[in-house]
Amino acid sequence: MASYQRSDARAWAREHLVGCSAVTIPSYSADLTRLNERGIRHDVELAKQLGYTYTLLCAEVAITPEENAQFTSLAREAGGQDFGLFFHAAFGTLAENIRAVKLAEKAGADIVLLSYPPQFWPTSEQEIYDYTKQFCDATDLAVMLFPIPLWGFERVHPSGMSVELVRRLLKDCPNIVAIKSEQGFPLPAGICEMYHHFRDEVVISCPIEGDAIPLMSLMKLQFSGTSNTQWMSDYYPRAFELARQGEWEAAMALYWKVNPARSANGAAAQSYAGGTGVLNRTMWKYQDWLAGFNGGPLRAPAMRIPDRFMKPLRQGLVASGLPVTDDPDSQFMVGRFPC
Repeated sequence: MASYQRSDARAWAREHLVGCSAVTIPSYSADLTRLNERGIRHDVELAKQLGYTYTLLCAEVAITPEENAQFTSLAREAGGQDFGLFFHAAFGTLAENIRAVKLAEKAGADIVLLSYPPQFWPTSEQEIYDYTKQFCDATDLAVMLFPIPLWGFERVHPSGMSVELVRRLLKDCPNIVAIKSEQGFPLPAGICEMYHHFRDEVVISCPIEGDAIPLMSLMKLQFSGTSNTQWMSDYYPRAFELARQGEWEAAMALYWKVNPARSANGAAAQSYAGGTGVLNRTMWKYQDWLAGFNGGPLRAPAMRIPDRFMKPLRQGLVASGLPVTDDPDSQFMVGRFPC
C-alpha cells in the first residue's frame, strides 16, 4: 500500500520523487514458466547499491498481472521500504491495466508509469483524456504521465500530448504527480515545454541522461527516470546528484567520460526504435548483464540482439572506463543466477 493519501500525492512526489530511476526487467526460469526470484532480487539490490532511488518494474515482457504482482513483492523485499517502485501500466487493455495496478498496489508499488496499449488508437484528444482519466480514477497511486511519440498520438496533435490536454489532465486527475516529458523525441522540445508550463505544479522528469545533465545548467530538475541508464553502473546517479547540488561542471566531466558508451547505445537504439516504436528489452537486458546484472532469457515475443550490437556496446563501456563483465556473450542467455 502507498505511504501517502491520494489527495496528498503531489506533495508526496515533490518531497520523495528525487534522484534517478533504473529499469528492472524481470528474470525468468530457463524454461520461461516462472519468475527467477534470485535474479530479480539481485537486480533490485544492485540498482539500489549503484545509487538509484527508484526502479521501473518493466511489464513489456509477456508477464501476467499476477506475476507482475509477485515481481513487485520480490522487488519490495529486496529493495526495502526506502527504495521506490514504479508499476508499469503497459498491459494490453485499460481493464487489464486497472486489474494489474490494483494487484501491484497491494504488493508494494509506490507510483505508476502510465503507458498506452498498441491497440489504443485514438483520433481525438478526448479519447486520450478519457483513457488517462479512467486509469487515474481507478488507482490510489501517484501517476507519472508519459507523452512520447511511441503512442502515435501525433495523429491527434503534432506534439502527441498538447499543453492544453496536459493542463486539463492535471486539473482533473489530482494523482498525476509528474510528467516524463518526451514529446518530439529525440528533440528536447517536450521537456522544455512541460518545464515551462508545469514545473510549479508537478515534478518534471527528463529521462534521457544525455539531455538531462546539460539541461540542468538551465533547469532545476529533481528526478530523472525511467530509462536505460543502470548499464552505466553508478555514473548517472552520481552525475545527476552533482548537477542537482550545483556542481554542474563536475557532472559534465563525468558526462563526457562516458560518451563512448552513450554513443554506442544511441547507435544501437537508432537501428530499430524509430521504425518499430517498440523498445528492444532484450538489448536492455544484455546491457544490464554487461554491468553485472542477472541477464537471462525473456519470453517470446522478444526482439533479438545480434553480435553487431553486442560488441560495440561492450566496447563502449570499456572505452568509458565503466565496469564490464569479462564473461563471454554466450553466458548472457544463461544468466548469472539460472534456475
